[in-house]
Amino acid sequence: MATKIRLQRHGRKKRAFFHIVVADSRAPRDGRFIEKLGTYNPITNPATIDLNLDLAVKWLLNGAQPTDTAAAILGYKGAKYKKHLQVGVIKGSITQEEADKKFAAWMDEKTNKVETKKSTLADAASKAKSDALKAEAKKKEEIAAKILAKTSELAAAAEADAVEEASEEAATEEATEGGEEVASTDEAAGTEEPAAESAE
Repeated sequence: MATKIRLQRHGRKKRAFFHIVVADSRAPRDGRFIEKLGTYNPITNPATIDLNLDLAVKWLLNGAQPTDTAAAILGYKGAKYKKHLQVGVIKGSITQEEADKKFAAWMDEKTNKVETKKSTLADAASKAKSDALKAEAKKKEEIAAKILAKTSELAAAAEADAVEEASEEAATEEATEGGEEVASTDEAAGTEEPAAESAE
C-alpha cells in the first residue's frame, strides 16, 4: 500500500483549513485516512501550523511520500531535517546527542526568524494604521479650513448686504425728509400771500 502525507481540506468557502494526514494514495482527498499528523491554517499571517513532529518523522522514515505542499510544510517545521539527522544516526555517522544539538540549534534559528517576521508584520500594521490616522486628520483639517473660508465669505457677503440695505434706508429717509421740508415751505408761503392781499 502506497502511503502519502497530504492535506485534507476542511472549513467553509474561501476560509480553508487543512488537516495534515497520512492516507492511502488511492483514498479520496477528504476521505479515509490512516493517521492525523496536525493542522495547517493558511489564513493567518504567518500561517499557523500545528504538527506532531515525532510522528511525522516516523512516517517519513517508514517511506510515506509527502505531496508538494505537505513537503513544504514538513520542511518548514523541521520534520525533513530531523529525518535527515535520524538517517545519519541510523547509519552511525553521528550520535543521537549530536543530532539533537544540531536540530535544537536549527529550531532556535527558525524560531528567531518566525518571531522577526511576526514583529515586522506587527510594526508594518501599526505604521499603516498611524499613517491612515494622520491622513484622516489632515483631510479633516482641510475640510475644516474650507468650511471656515466658506463661512467667512458668507458672513462678509451678509455684512455687505446689511451695509447696502442700511445705506439704501438712509437715502430713502433723507429723500422723504427733503420732500416734507419742501411741502412745509410751500404751505407757509401759501398762508402768507392772502395776508399780504388783505393788507392792501
